[in-house]
Amino acid sequence: MAYIDVCKQSLLYEGELVPCMAGGKEIIIMWPDGGQPKAYDAACPHEKVSLARGDFNGRILYCIAHGWVFDGHSGKCLQPTGWKLQEYPLRMADGMVQVDLDAG
Repeated sequence: MAYIDVCKQSLLYEGELVPCMAGGKEIIIMWPDGGQPKAYDAACPHEKVSLARGDFNGRILYCIAHGWVFDGHSGKCLQPTGWKLQEYPLRMADGMVQVDLDAG
């Protein structure tokens, strides 16, 4: 596994979404209310629109392009069903958020 730094841990807050670049790839870190931070590919599986500009209310992420709805705890698409965001392993080390893009 090759974890790389994507942002400072101090930038993360519960209930928020943080867009990051990792190895030339746009990702999002979502920290859902009552859950743990998770890293996902920022491209919506529908038409690859960036979810970094999506609307996240602490539980649900809405794609601004076509209204797809994603669960912040699992990355599963709630509307329409049958889709899921690409998740990457995430860890905190030395005050940094690190993601392993190779494992995704």
